[in-house]
Amino acid sequence: MEHRIIVAGIGPGNSAYMIPEARHAIDQARCLVGGRRALAQYARKDGASQRCCAITRDIEGVLTFIENGLADSDVVVMVSGDPGYYSLLDALRRRFSVSSLQVIPGISSFQLAFARLALPWHGASLLSFHGRVPDDQTLTYGKGRLLGLLTDHVHTSQTIAADLLTRGWPPDTFFAICSRLSYDDESVRVLTLQEAATCAPVSSCVIVVRG
Repeated sequence: MEHRIIVAGIGPGNSAYMIPEARHAIDQARCLVGGRRALAQYARKDGASQRCCAITRDIEGVLTFIENGLADSDVVVMVSGDPGYYSLLDALRRRFSVSSLQVIPGISSFQLAFARLALPWHGASLLSFHGRVPDDQTLTYGKGRLLGLLTDHVHTSQTIAADLLTRGWPPDTFFAICSRLSYDDESVRVLTLQEAATCAPVSSCVIVVRG
């Protein structure tokens, strides 16, 4: 039987938010791929044989490791949040046949942020500033618009708030900064757009904006 690549969404960070199917796949993995933090948290520590590869900027090297691993076992690839949103899944689909992929969904940080705010998110535009910039049209103000935004260390709560002000979003716009979601030091702050543009920046978080 041909071995598979099992792409397991590990959720926002705290293992309590990982679905059981993903945890089972990770626990049984003979060949495990993931970010350094995920490997430190989930790779076997009991001395059992397990080959591991950290996901780095060398994506080609990671894909080659996976290809070699498939020769004698399934390969479990851990990705943060849900695999369907800006993860290694795109690269895996380009390199391997779709029939060889099994995807286990995970709870995304977007889902958790909207849950913390008790906000339905079926009408939200979900955008990422994580290593990229959304196009202008997606950031245009509209009454009733709902945005979910991922940030990084360059595009922070402060810079994004200031940018939205220049695009005509009202200063009193609802602006929630959700950071360290699922961890003990989780923080959810609800501000106005104007307040967010002038207070200390927060990076690597989820921002929810409601027009």
